[in-house]
Amino acid sequence: MFYKLLIVVFLAVSLQGAPADGQKKKETLLSEKVSQMMEWTSKRAVIRLNGEKFRRLIRAPPRNYSVIIMFTALQPQRQCGVCKQADEEYQILANSWRYSNAFTNRIFFAMVDFDEGSDVFQMLNMNSAPTFINFPAKGKPKRADTYELQVRGFAAEQLARWVADRTDVHIRVIRPPNYAGPLMLGLLLAFIGSLAYVRRNNLEFLFNKNVWAFSALCFVLIMTSGQMWNHIRGPPYAHKNPNTGQVSYIHGSSQAQFVAETHIVLLFSILHCSRISHTAQLHTE
Repeated sequence: MFYKLLIVVFLAVSLQGAPADGQKKKETLLSEKVSQMMEWTSKRAVIRLNGEKFRRLIRAPPRNYSVIIMFTALQPQRQCGVCKQADEEYQILANSWRYSNAFTNRIFFAMVDFDEGSDVFQMLNMNSAPTFINFPAKGKPKRADTYELQVRGFAAEQLARWVADRTDVHIRVIRPPNYAGPLMLGLLLAFIGSLAYVRRNNLEFLFNKNVWAFSALCFVLIMTSGQMWNHIRGPPYAHKNPNTGQVSYIHGSSQAQFVAETHIVLLFSILHCSRISHTAQLHTE
């Protein structure tokens, strides 16, 4: 009887201790994963993941942090110009998060390159790059956790809005100083000023209707071709499938466009205007 009582007590203690030990191991594992992610982030804002790291840190529980991952193909042999442009904006976003008050271990930024983690692409049935996906702290990614690159473009500001919507982490994008714009504006103003000074005794060209008509026509063609939309949305120039290598210059959706489309529309508009002008000139003669 005494031995039976000891066995019952031993089993009761064991059953009570097992969940506690399991919870402790879970917390220890989670702490190690967060520490590892923080260590990598301290060296580089965007963590590079391969198949093994992706499965261990993203797919395997436990995880109490969200991870924004850019799936890309940056190797030269892939010839993905869009990937390079998107990577530049992604780096700006990640660095803005790292060196701001928004920095937290609730979220991390990472990337998976096709040549370093092709097994991850296969695991997720992914056949295009670049692609941005948010892996939330709880549950699997939903449809809204995949960034609509073709609609929103890959500008860091647009990515930051999407990140805030999915994770409640608001990042103020801080871009490195770019002096190209002010320099070009200064050169343009200097050219106009020099031209006006050289012809200061004959400024009739400023009142020339042909000059103003040509300027207005150029402005209209640029606006109607979609250049302003490109400036606001920051879409890619074209899209290249990393698996097939096929390049698409025309977007399949009516709600988005590539930069190449605006150039095509602009070219056709110029040709059309030239044809109209030539026809009008023949009728005049």
